[in-house]
Amino acid sequence: MRKNDGLDAAPKGKLTVIEDFLPPPAQLVRRERTVRVTSEYTKTSIDFLKEEAKKVKVPYQRMLRSLVDLYVERQSNH
Repeated sequence: MRKNDGLDAAPKGKLTVIEDFLPPPAQLVRRERTVRVTSEYTKTSIDFLKEEAKKVKVPYQRMLRSLVDLYVERQSNH
């Protein structure tokens, strides 16, 4: 009996080679300088961020940083 390798449903026929469009791995994540600050937030806000961050398995601090960065980016484009 033949073992099913999952390729039975794969497309068959002529293949088209596409150009490699991805940047090198070192360029996929941009590293920016950070500054350490002390801030105070409401418990409700931090609890929300912690729950949301847990769902996507990232530290809530990273989510908070991304939130601030996105806000600054959008406001800078006005």
